Amino acid sequence: MEPGGLEWLLVPMQQLVSWGAAGAMVFGGVVPYIPQYRDIRRTQNAEGFSTYVCLVLLVANILRILFWFGRRFESPLLWQSIIMIITMLLMLKLCTEIRVSNELNMKRRSFAAADSKDEEIKAPPKRSYLDFDLNYFWHWSKFTDYVQCVLTFTGVTGYITYLWLDSSLFVEMLGFLAVFTEAMLGVPQLYRNYQNRSTEGMSIKMVLMWTSGDTFKTVYFILNQAPFQFSLCGLLQVFVDIAILLQVYLYSHYPQKPVSHTAHPASTKAL
Repeated sequence: MEPGGLEWLLVPMQQLVSWGAAGAMVFGGVVPYIPQYRDIRRTQNAEGFSTYVCLVLLVANILRILFWFGRRFESPLLWQSIIMIITMLLMLKLCTEIRVSNELNMKRRSFAAADSKDEEIKAPPKRSYLDFDLNYFWHWSKFTDYVQCVLTFTGVTGYITYLWLDSSLFVEMLGFLAVFTEAMLGVPQLYRNYQNRSTEGMSIKMVLMWTSGDTFKTVYFILNQAPFQFSLCGLLQVFVDIAILLQVYLYSHYPQKPVSHTAHPASTKAL
């Protein structure tokens, strides 16, 4: 085959591979949350999913979008942030509705079991992000409170970014903060496993899913010469994932102490 004919075949294939990698980059990050969303909807139980995951990912991806205005990086990474923000808002909406519904049902059951006929059903307390009570932060009663909080954070950080957009130091620090926040998402799970000396209640399948996803993402950063912050924090994220997998091996083969009967919530990263 002539070189020209071979080149005619390779160019479209390379283009297809490039499009496939970009598509995987955009949508790959939300894949682990699809079965979680369906499971929560099916069981009507959101206790196994930490909404702080949504908080961390919302902050990280909002900062990443703001970073894009100061330093234009790959478009798939920008779209990935947009898709992830939408996904986390959908997760928050579902979890909030189910939690409030379960709290109200619990109140009703308590009322039905009470001996006093004068007892009244008390609805769960209404908690708003404007209450400024840190004890109830990110545990609000309405999805609109989460949306208002996200919009407020976006507006404040967006205004600060607009004022300092000409400062290369600020822009680079913004990019580092965005990816570092996301990279630290697995640390609470790592620390909790260490405290409990156990990984009970954590889905190994999910850990493998986001380990492979983080590895692919980091390789994509490096091959496409993404900003240095992305590659550095991607490697850090893979390191945290591997450390959790090592915990799974160690605590299953060399149990440190009898496992408590208290149910551990699922992974704070992806479950």
